[in-house]
Amino acid sequence: MTEPDFLTETRAFYDAIAADYTDRFRDALDATPMDRAVLALFAELVRAERTDAKVAELGCGPGRVTGHLHRLGLDVRGLDLSPRMIELAREAHPEVPFTVGSLLDLPFRDGELTGVVAWYSIIHTPAERLPEVFAEFARVLAPGGHLVLAFQVGDVPLRLERPFDQPVSLDFRRLRPERVEELAREAGVPVTSRTVREPGPEEKVPQAYLLARKPV
Repeated sequence: MTEPDFLTETRAFYDAIAADYTDRFRDALDATPMDRAVLALFAELVRAERTDAKVAELGCGPGRVTGHLHRLGLDVRGLDLSPRMIELAREAHPEVPFTVGSLLDLPFRDGELTGVVAWYSIIHTPAERLPEVFAEFARVLAPGGHLVLAFQVGDVPLRLERPFDQPVSLDFRRLRPERVEELAREAGVPVTSRTVREPGPEEKVPQAYLLARKPV
């Protein structure tokens, strides 16, 4: 089967910028207390659901958030489309398993996970393919399992050209919380909490955090 162009473009983009991106954002969580608070809440909810909870960060990049979740005590693994990002994630977090893969075809059994993290990772999927991504989230979540998403709020995509002076470009799709909530609900994982914060010093648009739970 031929791979969709957007997957090929996204992989090439992140393979090219992986090292520079990792250096630039290595300590980004230190400067974003809201991010840490949402992730801490997610971790608490997952642990309350099952003491042996299994969690995956989907679109993990170099494993910054995955490593943080591991330090919070979760049994977590990471998945990313970019082989180079996965190499860097394994180097930085050898205690965490990482796998190359796509959001459209997750390498997990039905109901295998108690928690799914999509931290700024649905933003490269065209709107017409997002229902497939959310269907995969719902498939791999066990009843009672939790999903957390973060994304930029807006309607106009951000086009990045030659980041870090690399000869690549990519669209970063901003989303409306109402639309993401609708996608989650239609997939069978209704949203339980929605938070939108104003842009930080280096941000141009608001940032959204959604928590959802698959019914028992």
